[in-house]
Amino acid sequence: MTVPRGTSDFTGRVAIVTGGGQGIGRAIATALLARGASVVLAEIDSAAGRQAAADLAALGPVALVATDVAEEASVVAMVAAALARFGRIDALVNNAATRAPAALEELSLAAWNRVIAVNLTGVFLTAKHAAPHLSAAAAGAIVNIASTRALQSEAGTEAYSASKGGVVALTHALSLSLGPAIRVNCISPGWIEVGDRRHGERRASPSHSEADRAQHPVGRVGVPEDVASLACYLLGPEAGFITGANFVVDGGMTRKMIYV
Repeated sequence: MTVPRGTSDFTGRVAIVTGGGQGIGRAIATALLARGASVVLAEIDSAAGRQAAADLAALGPVALVATDVAEEASVVAMVAAALARFGRIDALVNNAATRAPAALEELSLAAWNRVIAVNLTGVFLTAKHAAPHLSAAAAGAIVNIASTRALQSEAGTEAYSASKGGVVALTHALSLSLGPAIRVNCISPGWIEVGDRRHGERRASPSHSEADRAQHPVGRVGVPEDVASLACYLLGPEAGFITGANFVVDGGMTRKMIYV
C-alpha cells in the first residue's frame, strides 16, 4: 500500500480515531500512519476494525480497541488502553457516528437518543477523558467530524442534523475550555463517497451520474481523502493558529443557490 506522505511529520505522535475501521475514519487513520503516527482505532464494529487493523499494520503501529463512544466506561477503557499501548496521546479525531433516517412521526425516542448519544455525547466523552493526557503532550489537537447537515437538511434527518449541529457548537466550546494547550477544530463533510470503503455486505461500488457531479462546483463527488488531508493539517503544527473553527468540505455544494 503506497500512500503519499504529507507535509506534517507525525513521527512519535499517537492519534486516536473513533470509528476508524471504515469510511472517512479509516482514511484519516491511513493518512496519519502514512505521516509517521501511531494510531488507535476506536471501533464498535469488530469485523471492520480487525480488517482495518490488519490492512493498515503495514503502514505503522496500529492498535484496535473495541469502543462504544456513547458509553463512558467504554471510552475510559479505550483511553487507558491507548496509554497502556503507546504511553501518550497527542491527537484525537472524533469520527464515530450513526444515523436513523425516518419521517418525524416515525422516529422513535430510542432511535433519537442513540444518534445523539453516539454522534454528540460521544464527542463530549472522548474529549473529556482524552484531554488530560493531550494537555501533557506537545501541541495536542482534536478534530471533530460534523457534517454539512449541521447547516442544511433533507426531510427525515432530524436526529442526525441535530447531532451534527451540536458537534459544531461543542467544538467552539471545547476550544475555549481546552485552549491554549489543546486546539479543537471541526470538519463538516458534504457528499463523500464511502460506499467502496465500507466493510463486508455494506460495501458498494460508487456510481455517480453526470448530474451528481455537476451539482458540485468542483465537478465531482468527494472522496474520504479530501477529509483526511484536512484533518492531518488541522492536527499538525502548520495549523497552530487555528482553533474553534468549522471547515466545510463539500466541493462548494452548500454555496450553490438552486432555483426550481
